[in-house]
Amino acid sequence: MTTDTPISPNSPQGGASREPSTSPTQGGDALSLLRRLAQRHQEERDAALADLSGEAENDVTVIAPSVRPAAAESGLAVPVKAVETPKATETTPTTVEPTVVAAAAPGPKKGFWGFGRRATPPAGDEAAKSASGAAPVAQAKGPQEVPPPPAKRGRWSKTARNPMLIFFNGLFTVLLIGGLLAVIVIAGSRGQFDQPGPLTQAKAVVIPNGAGVGAIADTLERAGVISSATVFELGVQMAGTTKQLKAGEFEFAAQSTPRQVMDTIMRGKAVEYSVTIPEGWSSEQVVTRLNQEQLLAGRIGSVPLEGSLLPDTYRFTRGAQREQVLDTMRRAQEKLLAEIWAKRLPGLPINSPRDLVILASIVEKETGQVDERRVVASVFINRLKRGMRLESDPTILYGLYQGKAWMEPRTIKKSELEAPNAYSTYKIPGLPPGPIANPGRAAMEAVANPETTNFLFFVADGTGGHAFADTLEQHNKNVAKWRQIEQQRQQNRVLGITNSIPAPSPPGSIQTLGAPATGAPAAAATPNGGLRPLGPASGPGLQPATR
Repeated sequence: MTTDTPISPNSPQGGASREPSTSPTQGGDALSLLRRLAQRHQEERDAALADLSGEAENDVTVIAPSVRPAAAESGLAVPVKAVETPKATETTPTTVEPTVVAAAAPGPKKGFWGFGRRATPPAGDEAAKSASGAAPVAQAKGPQEVPPPPAKRGRWSKTARNPMLIFFNGLFTVLLIGGLLAVIVIAGSRGQFDQPGPLTQAKAVVIPNGAGVGAIADTLERAGVISSATVFELGVQMAGTTKQLKAGEFEFAAQSTPRQVMDTIMRGKAVEYSVTIPEGWSSEQVVTRLNQEQLLAGRIGSVPLEGSLLPDTYRFTRGAQREQVLDTMRRAQEKLLAEIWAKRLPGLPINSPRDLVILASIVEKETGQVDERRVVASVFINRLKRGMRLESDPTILYGLYQGKAWMEPRTIKKSELEAPNAYSTYKIPGLPPGPIANPGRAAMEAVANPETTNFLFFVADGTGGHAFADTLEQHNKNVAKWRQIEQQRQQNRVLGITNSIPAPSPPGSIQTLGAPATGAPAAAATPNGGLRPLGPASGPGLQPATR
C-alpha cells in the first residue's frame, strides 16, 4: 500500500513532495500519466483565469487535480504537487487531499487610496479550516449574474419629485433659453442700428406727447422712417436714452439710420412753423388769427388787453398751445417797451410807457410807411404840446367798434361822428383812454424819438404818402390837391380807364398791400385833414397798407 508524502509549505516551490517508493515498471507509466494530468490541469487553469478577466491571483490556492484514481489503478503511490499555495504562518506538515478546484476566486478590490479590501471567506470554509487546521483553500465558483443595486430612496429623491422644485427648474431653463435668444437678437440689432433707413427723401413725423419708446418706434416704422421698431427700441434701451426722447414734429433726412433718428428726437430739433402778426392789429384780430391756426392746440379764454401784444413773426411747433403763443407776445412787448422807454427823448408830453403805447397805436393806424412814422409822430407831439386835439380818424372807429374796427372796410358817417365816443380825439383833449391797436417796434420808437418839426397838419398826397404843413393855409392847399386827385380817379373808373400809377390811399384809410384805393367820396375836410373815408381793412397775415 502506498503512503502519501506530506507537503511542506515552506519549500522553495511552494510545497514539494518527496517521491514515493515504486517499482521501475510502474514508475514510467505513472509519470507519464501524471504529466498528462498536469498538462490538462494547466489548460483548465488558464481558461479559468481568462474568464475571471485578470482578477488578482495572489490570494488564491490552486491545487492540481487528483491523480489518485489513476495511481490506484496502477498500484503506484504518485506525488501530488501544490501550485501557488499561500504561505502558512507555521511549518506544520499537512496531508493534502487531491481536490480539484475549477477556478480561482477573485482577489480583493482596491479602494480609493489604492488599499485592498480583505476578501471575506464563506462561513463554511472558515469552519472547515478551523476543524482541520489546514490553510484555507479558495473554491472557484462559476460565473453568476450579479443582481442590480437596490434603488436609493431617501430625502434627495423626495426633493427631486417636489413640484416647486420642478417648477423652478423649468422656469430657470426657460429664462436661460430666453436669455440666450436675447443675446443673439441684441447682437444682431446692434449692427442694424447703424444701417441706413428706408427713407428716400426727407420726411416730417409727429411724436405725440406722453408716447413711450415702444409707441415712438411703432410710429416711426409706420411712417417708413425705420425698417424695424424692435431694432430701434432695443438700440434706444442699450444707449440709455429712453427718457430723453421728446415729443414734437421732427424732420428726418433721407436714409437716416436708427441712431440718427434717435439723436434727432433726443435733441428736440422739432419742425417749426411761424405765424406773423402785422403791426396795427387789434388784440381781437390776433386771437382770431391764432384760433384759425390748425397747427396750434387749445383755446384762448379771453382777449388780451389792447396794446399788450407785440406784432412780430413767432415760431412754434406743431401742437403748441395758443395761450403760450400769446404769453410769448406779451413778454416780448413788455421787454421791448422797457428798452424803448429807457431811451426816449426828454421833454416829451407823455407821462408813462402806457401813454407811449397809446400814441404809438395812433401813429401805427395813420401811416404804414416806415420813413413817415417819425414825422407823423412829431405832428401829434406838437399838437399835444400846444394843447390841440389830435383829431385822428382811427380813434373814432375804435371807439365805436373796439377790436372789430379793423376787421372789415368802414366809412365814417356823420351820425357816427356825432355819437358819444370816449376814444374820439375830435371830442376829447389829449390821448384816448387806451391804445386803439397793437403798435410795432417802429411806431413805438418813432414816438419815443420823433422828428423835430413844426408840422401841425398832414393829408394824403396822392402817391401813397402824406403832405405835411405847419400852417392852416398850406394845409388847405394840400387838401385841395387831394380832392382833385380823387375826382380824377372817379372819372377814370366811370370811363373804364385804369391808371398805371397806384392810386393813393385816402387819409385815414387802411387797405391791403398792392390793392387800389377805394373810390368812396371824401367828406369835407377840416383844418387838420377832416373826415376821410376808410378803405378795406387788411386781411389775416397781411401787412397794413400805406395811407
